[in-house]
Parts: sequence; structure tokens; C-alpha cells
Amino acid sequence: MSKKQYPLLHTINSPEDLRLVPRDQLRELTDELREFLLHSVAKTGGHLSSNLGTVELTVALHYVYNTPHDRVVWDVGHQTYPHKILTGRRDRMDTLRQLGGLSGFPQRSESEYDTFGTAHSSTSISAALGMAQAARIQGIDRHAIAVIGDGAMTAGMAFEALNNAGVSECNLLVILNDNDMSISPPVGALNRYFAKLMSGRFYASAKNAGKTVLKGAPPLFELAKRLEEHAKGMVVPATLFEKFGFNYIGPIDGHDLDSLIPTLENIRQLKGPQFLHVVTKKGQGYKLAEADPVAYHGPGKFDPSVGLQKPAVAAKTTFTQVFGSWLCDMAQADPRLVGITPAMREGSGMVEFEQRFPERYFDVGIAEQHAVTFAAGLATEGLKPVVAIYSTFLQRAYDQLIHDVAIQNLPVVFALDRAGLVGADGATHAGAYDIAYLRCIPNISVACPSDENECRQLLSTAFAQNHSVAVRYPRGAGAGVALQAGLEGLPFGKAEIRRAGKGIAILAFGTLLHPALEAAEKLGATVVNMRWAKPLDTELLLQVARSHDALVTVEDGCVMGGAGSAVLEALHAAAVELPVLQLGLKDAFIEHGDPAKLMTLQGLDAAGIQASIARRFAALLAPMVRAA
Repeated sequence: MSKKQYPLLHTINSPEDLRLVPRDQLRELTDELREFLLHSVAKTGGHLSSNLGTVELTVALHYVYNTPHDRVVWDVGHQTYPHKILTGRRDRMDTLRQLGGLSGFPQRSESEYDTFGTAHSSTSISAALGMAQAARIQGIDRHAIAVIGDGAMTAGMAFEALNNAGVSECNLLVILNDNDMSISPPVGALNRYFAKLMSGRFYASAKNAGKTVLKGAPPLFELAKRLEEHAKGMVVPATLFEKFGFNYIGPIDGHDLDSLIPTLENIRQLKGPQFLHVVTKKGQGYKLAEADPVAYHGPGKFDPSVGLQKPAVAAKTTFTQVFGSWLCDMAQADPRLVGITPAMREGSGMVEFEQRFPERYFDVGIAEQHAVTFAAGLATEGLKPVVAIYSTFLQRAYDQLIHDVAIQNLPVVFALDRAGLVGADGATHAGAYDIAYLRCIPNISVACPSDENECRQLLSTAFAQNHSVAVRYPRGAGAGVALQAGLEGLPFGKAEIRRAGKGIAILAFGTLLHPALEAAEKLGATVVNMRWAKPLDTELLLQVARSHDALVTVEDGCVMGGAGSAVLEALHAAAVELPVLQLGLKDAFIEHGDPAKLMTLQGLDAAGIQASIARRFAALLAPMVRAA
């Protein structure tokens, strides 16, 4: 970075340096920080709107609190780039979300200032409460702060934590970062409550002034308190959090350091659970992001002076777009279809569906557990719910999946986007476990399309079933296969032989069919497009097993308990013995980086698949090589 361009920011290598900056120079520092942040993200891609909105709040927190001794937990954590810049990682921001570089989220292994790893929403209050209780038990004078957005505050876990925290004696501060946005625009009654009541300034000043005046007249003070209780839901935004046992403060302007810093300094002197409500704006300071915070939520590389531009060449159709198109077409054909998303309208490709079928579109907020049980309720009444959810987020509703959907054998379709590795978002967002965690549940089937058209077909197949089916597909584009116009499905639970060879048969699950075919060309191997991880096409599997010397399973999910394990179980049940090589994601959390590079490191590109087979079955391949 240029010392001339960022003279103040250049001197900040830690929060200790920040605390030496005179308060009257902090506005200059936040201007430099926001400028540096904008140009940094423009070069690497990453989360932008959310980070521009937390610049002043980040500066104020590190300025007032003794971090890292005092613990700050950032909910989700996609708004922590200013935090990273101020905590010694400024000069590594050009490595953000790249292999071997900085994570796009807080990560305990990366910095002592990242006190808790976050990337899924609504975990911060629970974690910070745990830290506060630990400090109390150990007799440590320490503050714990959770910074949570209004979108994340709608999740049940946040309220479970508030309920627990309010009866504690810990020094816990919950900061509600109220920007009226999560990723998609937030929904629900609670958000309307925040928007209409909590963003107003009248209550904050009137309440505090009134209590000060009436303290001298106890009977009037008690009367005022009773009136305040009866007014809840009308003019009393603090009631909700005060009922949880918190001392509510705010709302205050989250971009005004002259409000933030004195307020935080005062709160630091208070004991017990505190709740500070700050109002911020996503994209603050960059007009294009302010105007369209959704588009600038997670942009790729761009020119800040120009803004986001449509690519000159049309990009390949993504699996997400395939799903969105299918959803609209099937909804047109079948009035029973309803679409559900837990606050991921854009990410799951449901914008057009919402516009065309608003009465059948349900965004339930960041509430994955509710989304699944809500779908179950719809299914009991004869509707056909489709839950569009990321693979990694369905994990959060595992009990509901079993208890509410599977045990009752209800026909819910789960469109699992972001299956497999997701690249820059890393381990927290990777869909590595869905095959393993789904196939062990009775009454649930798992489809693994190999390309875009097969994805459309298998979604139709899933929708036609009278039990639950998950269709898993990766982020981004596929092989570029043209899409059919109709809604015809594929045979349920049936695989197909895509290449006839001899000696070795590769059983490919999902999009790894294509590198498997490439490897098979050099090995002379058979390739089977398995299509289904559950049920397996055991008839074709046993036919192939009995006509080959060895099998290789290939999947973009975890090896342990995955599709390859299903193959082994089926072979064992049929008393068929032959060597089986399982290729998939290793038993480790795979960090952020370019997806293609990550797949190469996992040995799941064509060269890696070929090399693994050659090492394991060298003796089998030698005669075929000589014959060739």
C-alpha cells in the first residue's frame, strides 16, 4: 500500500497503534480505511457491501476495548475485512480468499484477534456468552462482545442465546448492527418491527430523559413504567430485549464516531448483559454499493471507478440458473408446487420465481430449521414443496430433516446448491457431507446430476416421487450441455454406462463424470454415470462388478460414509469381492482457494484420477498397456 495515499492507515499495524491515534483524526482514518477496503476487494473479489457498512463500528470497537484480551465475535463474519486490516493483516489483503491466503471469514488459526470462527449466521451471541461465562468462572476481568446483524437476529438460535444470556451475570455486550439487510432483503414480522420502531430516534431520547426526570417522583415513575409496558409493540422498541434481561441502549448512528465511541466507553463501565442497537448502511461511502447492496454483496474483481459491468461474452449457464428456470417451468405446469428459501433468494436462483409466483414463494428468513418443518407442514396438506437450500446450510436442520420429513415420509424436494467444494468461501460453506448425512436416513433419496440438462431432468424425477428427494449440484457452470425444453425426468434410481472399457470400471457420481471420462480414455476403463447415490442402481452395479477386475468410485463429497461407501455396502450384501478404490474428499476440512486448484490438490481432476488408478492398479493395467 502507498504510504502517501494512506498516511494514517499505513501506521496502523495493530489495535494498539489505533488507540494512539487522536480522536479528532479517526474520521480521516475511517475515510482511508474505506478507500483501501474498496480498492482491495475490487482487486481480489469478495464481500463488499457489508464491510463498507462496518468501518466505523470496527474502528470504535478496537479503539474502546482492549482487544484481543476483550473478545469480539462477529456474526457470519463476512463484514470483518476492516477488522482484518486493523489487526495486522493489511498487507496480506491481496491474498484474500485465495489458496494459502487470508480467509474471507474470521478464523482462529489466522489471528488471535479472530476469537471465534464464524461463517454461518446467528452463532455469535452463544459463543460470546460462553466466553463471558468462562471469564466469570476463571475470575478474569474481560468483556465479550457479539456483533450481529438484523437478518441474523431473526434466527431461532439467536433468541435461544438471548434467553440464556439475560439471566446471566456476565459482562456481555450484544451489538445489533441494524442495516435492514442480510444478503437478500430481510423478511418477517420481527424485521418489520425493527424497521418501523427501532430505527427511530424519538424513543431512545424520550425514554432516557423521562426516566431521569421521574426518578425523583417514585409514584409517577412506577406509573410511567406500567404505561411503557402497555405501550410495547407500539412505541417501545426496547421492550423485547429488556424482557430478555438486557439493558437496552440506542438506536444510535453506526457511522457517527462521536456517538459510537462515547456510548461504548459508557457501556464498558456497566455490569451484566447490555444490548446496543446501531443503525448502519450497507455499502456506506460507495454510492454504487449503497444503491444496490445485493449486487455488491460478493462481487468479483471490478473497477471501482466504473462499478460492476455485464460481461461482454455471455457466461455459461450455471446450475443455479438451471434450477431457477426449472422451478418456474414446473410451477407453471403444477399448481401444487411451492418454493421455499431460508433468506437466499438470489443465491438460490429464485428471483424470477418470486416475481412470477409470489403467492407460492416463501422466504422464511435465516431459519433453516423452520424452513424444513414448514415444508413438511405444506406437504401434509397435499402441496409439493421445493426447498432451495445450500448443502452446508441444510446441515443446520438435520433433526427436522429426520423427525419432521423422513419419519413421516413426506414428499419434499431439496434442491442442494453448492454441493462439493465452493472455492473462495472455504470449509464453512463447502457441501462436502450431504451424501454421507443424507443417505443414512430412511425415506430420502439422493440424486447426483452430472451436467446441466441432467440436473433439470433429475429435478423433474425428484418432483414426481411420493417421498423426499435431494438433488445435489455444484456452484457455478457445468460442462455446457444444452438444456431440454420439456419437464421429462429420468428413470428413478437408474445409472447408465457412458464408456465401455475393460479391466477397471469407474463409477462416477455427479459432475466428476467428466474428468472420469477423460481419465478413462487413457486407461481404457469403463465409466458408469451413477446418477443416484441412493438408491444405487444395484442391478447395473453388480453387472459391472462381475465383468471387471476392479472398481473405482469418484465423488465430490467426503469419502467416509459417502457414495463409495454405499457401493462397498452393496457389494458386501451381494457377496461380491473385488478391489475397490474410493476417490473423493479427504478426511480434512478443505480451506479456501480456486475450486479447480482445490480439486487438483484433492486428486479429483482427470490427471489426479488417472494417477490414483495407475498407482493402485498398476498390475491390472500393465497387461492392457502391453496389448495396446
